Formats: sequence, structure tokens, C-alpha cells
Amino acid sequence: MASRDLESLPFMLWADENGRIYDHPRFRMAGFSGSTPVPLEAEDLKPMPDLSKLFFLPHCSPIGLDPSTGRYETVSQVQMDGRRRKCCAVSAFLEPGWVRTHLPAADYRRKSYILPMWAYGAVGFKDGQYWVSAFRIEYNHRWDPRNYDDRQLLPSIRAFVRSHGTGPLLKHLVHCAARNHCFAAKNLFLRRWEAPMPVSQGCNAACLGCLSMQPQNGCEASHHRITFRPSRREIVSLSAGHLKFAPDAIVSFGQGCEGEPLTEYELIAGSIKEIREETDRGTINLNTNGSRPERLHRIAEAGLDSVRISLNSARPEFYRAYYRPKNYQFEDVLASITLCRKMGLYTMLNYLVFPGITDQEEEIAALRDLIQRTGIPFIHFKNLNIDPHLYLEKMPKTKSKAIGMNNMVALLGREFPQVQLGYFNQPVR
Repeated sequence: MASRDLESLPFMLWADENGRIYDHPRFRMAGFSGSTPVPLEAEDLKPMPDLSKLFFLPHCSPIGLDPSTGRYETVSQVQMDGRRRKCCAVSAFLEPGWVRTHLPAADYRRKSYILPMWAYGAVGFKDGQYWVSAFRIEYNHRWDPRNYDDRQLLPSIRAFVRSHGTGPLLKHLVHCAARNHCFAAKNLFLRRWEAPMPVSQGCNAACLGCLSMQPQNGCEASHHRITFRPSRREIVSLSAGHLKFAPDAIVSFGQGCEGEPLTEYELIAGSIKEIREETDRGTINLNTNGSRPERLHRIAEAGLDSVRISLNSARPEFYRAYYRPKNYQFEDVLASITLCRKMGLYTMLNYLVFPGITDQEEEIAALRDLIQRTGIPFIHFKNLNIDPHLYLEKMPKTKSKAIGMNNMVALLGREFPQVQLGYFNQPVR
């Protein structure tokens, strides 16, 4: 970019060690693709969505672009109010439906901790507003944060508990809604849209970015994993009640507050059968890693409507590096996708995307092959919640070129117009 074009970029943000955020007087915003700074173009930048969040990254100096030289510079200190202040990088966490295209430009070498499991994105400031490197892939009013007002939620929880009692699963979901601010759990009490049905304490993977289980030397888990096996009776009661009366009703097994639901396949299959004996209304969905096709077959036969299978990559070596599977293989996941398509389930791919990895040419080729092999009709582009430095450290090294997230999505749209790209689960009944 020419110097005059660099001058038009938003200013770099930095934070002091107390988290107060400032814009730099000279350096411009930079973004990372993987671990490499790359030029930001005008089409990459959007005003930050209103209900996004800003984080600062302690002990991580920001990297900015000097518009006079076109060089990237690490900014460890800034002169302010007559003294030198240490600088920390700043990151954006986007509201639902938005996909980040660049990571925050930061120097992680002094960091001795693991960042909490959020999706960190590049952000800058110009003309009185924040700018992010991102695009909206889907808007859905059912997941708009503006439609989740706790002034309505808390009275709804009290009314729901009065009418449904205080079973262990209901208590868990009250905590999810009121303390963890899980939108799906809130929907149960607001009697609408998609509601969660967590059942599994265990898991057959050890995902780097697990939201409910982190090692002692990791970061704090962002969800509280369920600590008991719910009764079929309570599962059926809550699920059937929601499906009977909620608009656009979905009940989903496989939540952020549990392990892998296929470890409880008999409980889920038996519950679905009883739910469908009470009502044929609404969608019963399963979010899963797809590790055990034979167990998925059993659940599908019981009356499952849709399934969302998670991947961080269509390349087996990248998949293994993130999921760290126990007693299953990447080919089992592909077999599950194919099985669900053959059984007529609405089948979605929960694709955990990361700039500089997901948009590599080798990854796109592998994803292209997966689409052609399975005929998957819907791919969720979900920002992977993980410390960027941790993820890049653990992923296999490759020289494959990254073409940019915007370019990747455009390419998929041209080659596979029949495949819907989005962000949210869909009701299919």
C-alpha cells in the first residue's frame, strides 16, 4: 500500500497495565494471518458491531504499522503524561454472526499464561469509532444479543421453576442462564427458539479449546461442565414441554457445558423416543464430534432431526492436533457425516475457523474434497475460541499459502452455491 493509503487505516489501539484503552497517535492498526502481519485493505475493515467486546492482552506488546515507513513495529512503551507507559495489545470479540478475518497483531514472547477461551480479533480506532477486520456471515434475530434482556429473564426463571420444580438438570440450566449467560439456556426459560439439553459428563477427546474442561496449567474454563447424569424423565419433561409450545423450537443435545454427547448415546436415544411419543413438533438436534458412527446411527433411528458435527480442519493432522481424539479416527468423523446424509438428517458442519490456518490453500483443497465426498449442505463458520499463540504453537507447520478469509468464503460460494454458509443452527420442522 502507498503511504497515503496507510494513513487512511485506523489507528493502533493499546492498553495500559490496568486495562485502560487508548489509540496511538501515529501507528496504524495491523492484523495477523496466523503468526504473520499482513496488509489490511479497506474491504477488510468494518465498524465494530455494537455488542462486541474489547479485551486487553497483559504482557503482550501491540504491533503497529508505521505509515511513514510501511514497516511493522512492536510498541512496548508509549510516552504519555510525561512518563513512559508499558503497552498491552487490544483485541475484539465479535458479536454472534460475525467472522474475524485477522488476529490481533501482538508480541506474545513475554506472555507466561494461556489466554481465556475467546475468539481474539484485530481492532483499531478512527473517526470516533472502533474498526474490526471481519465480515458478517449471517444475521439471525433469534441470536441477536439485543433480544436477551435479563430484566425479562429473571422473572421468567422464577415462573418456570414454580411450574416445573427444582430437578438437578433444571438447576444446572438456571445456573447456565443466570450466571454463564448462555443464550440457549435463556431461551428455555423465555420459552422460545433453541434450548439446550446437556447430558454428558465425559468426553472422548481432549480439545485444546474445550470450553468446559481445562488442565490445571491452562486457563479457567468458560463453562461449568455438568457433574451428574440427568434422568430420562427430566430430559423428556423439559424437552417435550419446550418443543410443544416454543416458536421455532429446537432442543439441542451437545452443549458447551458438557462433554461429548455420544458417550451418553443410550440415554439420548431413549429420551428422544419418549419425546417423540409426546410431540412431533419442533426440531431435535445433536451437536457432536461425530466420533462414533454406530452410536450416531442409534440416536438417528430414535427420531433425531438434525446434527451438527464439529471440525477445526478438514486435514486429519490438524484435526488430531486440536481434538486429540481418544479411540477414534478422523475417518470416523467423515463416516458420521456420510451416514447422517444417507439417513436424511439435516446435516451441518460446525467449522471452527482461524485466520491463517483455515484459509490455507491446502485446507481449502481438503474442505473441497470433504464437501464433494459428503454433500454437506450447511457449513457454520464459527470463530475458534482459543489463545492464538497456543493454537499456532500446537498446529502442524506447513508452507501452504493463506489466501484470506474473505477470499476463501467467496471461493466456496462460487464453487458450491448449493452449500449454505452461516453461523447458527436452523429449525427444520
